[in-house]
Amino acid sequence: MKHFTKRLDKAYDTINDGDYILVGAGAGFSAAAGIEYSGKRFEDNFKDFIEKYGLTDMYSSGFYPFKTSEEKWAYWSRHVYMNRYSVGKTRLYEQLLELVGDKEYFVLTTNVEHQFWINGFEDNRIFATQGDYGLFQCSEPCHEKLYSNKDFVFKAVRNINDCRIPTDLIPKCPVCGKEMALNLRVDNTFVEDEKWMEMYNNYSKYLEHADEDRNIVFLELGVGFNTPSIIRYPFEQMTYENPNTTLIRLNRSSSQAISQNKDKTICFDEKISEIFAYWLSRI
Repeated sequence: MKHFTKRLDKAYDTINDGDYILVGAGAGFSAAAGIEYSGKRFEDNFKDFIEKYGLTDMYSSGFYPFKTSEEKWAYWSRHVYMNRYSVGKTRLYEQLLELVGDKEYFVLTTNVEHQFWINGFEDNRIFATQGDYGLFQCSEPCHEKLYSNKDFVFKAVRNINDCRIPTDLIPKCPVCGKEMALNLRVDNTFVEDEKWMEMYNNYSKYLEHADEDRNIVFLELGVGFNTPSIIRYPFEQMTYENPNTTLIRLNRSSSQAISQNKDKTICFDEKISEIFAYWLSRI
């Protein structure tokens, strides 16, 4: 416990003294916030799909080869409803904003539940690289415009019967008539619209400003090895290349530092909620 407290104090002081705080948030952070894709939350809300298809969790279910569009959209409408529209604010995201909100922060995230916006982070300080559960795109895609899917999702979840939605509810592209798709980066059809490019440019400008002779903190939250090239590896590379940087890594299963950054990384495999509670007690 003494060693844990020492690491906590060192990390808090580092954040407090940082000129720039670059937050990198992965799936582990949303899971720690209560948006869990397995266990009781999945079992309570997908009993019919579990019984019919043998699904085991929401992550692997995303790859299930549903035979019809009616079945596919029945599953995905409930998935999106559960993770994008029914959650609301979460305490862990709120606590993160309390920690960094008065700093020169920026958020790079692979999460697609829209939680940073829902919890009040500034729009021009967020780059959600992998898309958003709340957006549709053409599956082709025949054009690069995105559309809110909220009306569809709410209507679809009310009309699921035997793990299917009515055929006339299947979402279609308003331009070409093909089926819509969720705006998630799963292959090369992912649409990077004007808003995505704006987020990308904001992130690039932030990195340019942070590349000065200032104290830079990389606060990495719940980032594993599903897509390490987006957050984990770049954070390690930037920590290695810049002298005035510290990487603070919070991850229950993959918290270790690379050998090159051993003296510049503060690692935690304890619960994020416990870590945040301690840090907030010092504010």
